[in-house]
Amino acid sequence: MNTPTTPATPEETPANTPARYFDDQYARAADPWQLGERWYDRRKYTLTVAALPRPHYPRAFEPGCSVGVLTELLAARCDRLLATDRVASAVESTARRTARLDHVTARRMTVPEEWPEETFDLVVLSELLYYFDTGTRTRLVRQSVESLSEGGHLVTVHWNHPVAEHTCTGRDIAGHLDTLSGLRRLARYDDPDFTLSVHERGRGPGPALSPARAEGLA
Repeated sequence: MNTPTTPATPEETPANTPARYFDDQYARAADPWQLGERWYDRRKYTLTVAALPRPHYPRAFEPGCSVGVLTELLAARCDRLLATDRVASAVESTARRTARLDHVTARRMTVPEEWPEETFDLVVLSELLYYFDTGTRTRLVRQSVESLSEGGHLVTVHWNHPVAEHTCTGRDIAGHLDTLSGLRRLARYDDPDFTLSVHERGRGPGPALSPARAEGLA
């Protein structure tokens, strides 16, 4: 899911964006936010994948995959990747885009009410969390963290400009994640348009395991 362009005013901001909003968007166009066409999104996705601390992940989860543009890029870094969305046509687009990739599963799923039972080494939340109110967003983040294996990574990337359907910004989300026990921030990139953060699950003392530390260079 990605960023609409309508301006927001506080009195118009909903608690949770209703399902019909997404249904209407995909009814109008197969790729309503032109994720496969815009340079903004291509650049953002490239930065997202480049920020992954490990060269490869055995198991990954991407809820809110939309039409699968980021999914396709993540697939090159994963042994198994589960990509889900609440909208059937979006899941179908992702399935078509990744049809040649046997290790990618596209599934219709509404988070956080539905959640996979398996454990992951990587969870990517891209342009998703700001569609939820504080309580639901907190639940979704908690489920993401609990789904991570020890040392696994939570990657979030979200739009920073005000939008009527959004309840917060990328900077808000990254700041909240920094306060959570069980998560250690490894990286953060603040763009005028979006904020990208990488957190590691771990309760022990010391900093997150950076790529250089992982290879014994630091």
